[in-house]
Parts: sequence; C-alpha cells; structure tokens
Amino acid sequence: MIHWLYLHGRAFVQACARLFAQPLGTLLSALVIGIALSLPAGAYLLLDNLAGLARGVSGVPEISVFMAPQAGPPAIDDIDRRLKADSRVARYRFVPRDQALAQLAQSGLGDVLSGLQTNPLPDAFVLVPASEDPASFEALASEARAWPAVAHVQLDSAWVKRLHALLTLGKSAVLVLAALLGVALVIVTFNTIRLQILTQRAEIAVSRLLGATDAFIRRPFYWFGGLQGLLGGAVALGVVWAVVLALRAPVAELAQTYGAVFRLSGPGWPESLAILGFAVLLGWLGSAISVRRHLAWD
Repeated sequence: MIHWLYLHGRAFVQACARLFAQPLGTLLSALVIGIALSLPAGAYLLLDNLAGLARGVSGVPEISVFMAPQAGPPAIDDIDRRLKADSRVARYRFVPRDQALAQLAQSGLGDVLSGLQTNPLPDAFVLVPASEDPASFEALASEARAWPAVAHVQLDSAWVKRLHALLTLGKSAVLVLAALLGVALVIVTFNTIRLQILTQRAEIAVSRLLGATDAFIRRPFYWFGGLQGLLGGAVALGVVWAVVLALRAPVAELAQTYGAVFRLSGPGWPESLAILGFAVLLGWLGSAISVRRHLAWD
C-alpha cells in the first residue's frame, strides 16, 4: 500500500511539473475546458433558478375542494381529519362560506351581492400539495373528488404542467449539450497528451530499457489529464459565479416588477463537486484513450 501511494505521489509530482513547465499552454487548455463546461453548468443552474422565479411569480399551486351545500360540521371535520393524515398535503386552510362571501364583497362586488337572499358560496378547503409533480397533483385531486360531501375539486395545475414540461425539455437539452461538449473536451485532452507523449518519446524509450513497466510510464499522463480537467473545472466554476454575480441585481429587479422577492443563487457544494468531478473524469478519459493509443507502438 505504501509503495502504491509512493508511485502515485511520484506520478502526481511529475504531472504537476509538466503542467507548470508550460504555463501558457496549461492556461489555454484550462480556459478551453472551463468555458466549454460553464455552458451546460450555467444553463442547468439557470433552469433551477428560473423554476424558483416562476413559482414565486405564479404563486404556489393549490387544489380547492368545495363542499356540498348540505355538508354539515361532521362532514367538514371528516375532511379535516383526512387532510391532517395525508402526507401528500403540505398545508391547507378551511375557508367558511361566510368568509368567502365577505372576501368577494371586498373585491368590489358588494352591490351585486347585497341583493342576494342567501349565501350561494360553499365551504371550501384550499390545499397546497407537498409535491409539484403534475402526476401527484392529479392523483390527489382525483382522490379528493371521491370524498363524501365534496361537490367539486378545482386544480390550479395548468401552469404547473407547462412549467414541468419546459423544465424537462430544458434539462434534456442541457444534458445533450453537456454530452457533446464532453466529447469535444475528451478530444482536446487526447491531443494534449499525444503531444506530451511525442515530446517525451526518447525519455519513454530509455525508461523501458531500464525496466519501467507500462503502468509506471502511463501513470503520470493519467494524472496530467486529471489535473488538467480539474483546472478546467475550477475555471468553469469561476465563469459560472462571475455570470451569477453579474446577473443577480438585474434578475432581482425583474422579479420585483412581478411582486416577487428572488435572489439568483450560484452553485452549492454538491453542484460544485459535480462540475469538478465531471471535469476530472473527462480529463482522465481523454488521457487514458490517448495513452493506450500512442504508447501501444511507442
């Protein structure tokens, strides 16, 4: 184990030395990788932020459960117990018919309602589902329709379906873009390692004459590709954060025009580690393909 760690430590030092020996080339490669990775990473982050902004502007999706006119306190208590025990309901509120009539009168229809002999509005429960998934939304509403003393169930789900469909499409497009750019970055690393191998052909030949194994020769190149990917991932994070900071104030102003309070957020620790890990994987993959291709005949 100690010998294995020593070999990898030695390969790591050699890879770092090769990176710092060509600072301009290392910087340009990191910029190419970072800018390319920042496109899908930034787009995915933007989709998450836009989803939060859309929810803040459009309001929380709700399900309105209207009771039958003849429903009495026992029926209302029964529905109340069902809602308390249902984990799919994040929260709910009961709106008595008299309160609903008063709210309607305050909206400017007082003169019209004053001529009514009786209150035509039913008692109602307004539910906020725990999940905004359209399928879960529909399932909860369908079950509520079958409850006793329920006359009508109204869903506020049209915008939820559209938003869900748009986000799904956007995330699929981002994944396709990430895959295409990933292939391009593997090619970039492939060519970089190929040039490293060509410039060190004499050193590799001497190492083999001295008894060096293929694993010993390949190991520094693997580290070189992984470190190059890591530098590119760090550049990608920097680009994403720079864009977030530049757009944070304009986006907040836009949200305020819709009466929403919204703050554009950057990538958290899980997202940051995912970007760095993906970049390292691409760098290692490009180096592995190049090493196996060009050291096979070296």
